[in-house]
Amino acid sequence: MNNSNENILVKFRSKDTQFGVTRATVKAIAKELDINETQAIHMALSKFAADVLPAYEADDGPLTVKQIKLLRDHAGKNLPKGKVMSRKDLFA
Repeated sequence: MNNSNENILVKFRSKDTQFGVTRATVKAIAKELDINETQAIHMALSKFAADVLPAYEADDGPLTVKQIKLLRDHAGKNLPKGKVMSRKDLFA
């Protein structure tokens, strides 16, 4: 779908449900927001996309045992050593 002028037919429901709305509902939303019906539909789809689609790409899954060992070795070499001089608890 590279063509930005592609259109889609929207068939409205005969009554409002969780799976669709009536044309009257779209008109009421558009009127309330002082926008046209097309903008109201785009706003609704944009909100739905934000709720449904992942916000980031999936990662490679859990770390391997080898990766965890490397991280622990690296942390052990780079974390400060010695006596703790002060401490604050997050939930005191």
